Amino acid sequence: MPLKKDADKDVYFMSEALKEADAAFEEDETPVGACIIHEGKIIAKAHNQVELLKDPTAHAEMIAITQAAAHLKNWRLEGCTLYVTKEPCLMCSGAIFMSRVPRLVFGAMDEAAKGLRDLIHPGYESSLREMEIMGGVLADPCQKILKEFFKKVRGKSGN
Repeated sequence: MPLKKDADKDVYFMSEALKEADAAFEEDETPVGACIIHEGKIIAKAHNQVELLKDPTAHAEMIAITQAAAHLKNWRLEGCTLYVTKEPCLMCSGAIFMSRVPRLVFGAMDEAAKGLRDLIHPGYESSLREMEIMGGVLADPCQKILKEFFKKVRGKSGN
């Protein structure tokens, strides 16, 4: 399917990240999905696997970054775009910056943690390299799956 406009590409690739979030939901993981694009092709796809791997760093973004670096045989992910269904936490934001991803597109804002927004808070931005950041792409479905998941989790715990 040829995609001409950046907005069309963003919606298409965020839809792919949402498929990963759906997989996480089915595995009782916090439903966050990510994919990394290089030269118009998906080179990495991942979803949260914190519970499965018993690893607090097994966020979708971290796994996708590792996959993309292996694919490119380079830790510098220059020329890539990372799509993630939820605003990255502080840990993932650091990894995104360190891996040199030049463009980040995310869906739902994280109103509780604000990790990415904390990292680019006034005073820090002068020490960070330039990165294009776009939030709110398919925000409604990205937020909806998170709300459904946490409603399900609260139902299981009896809270």
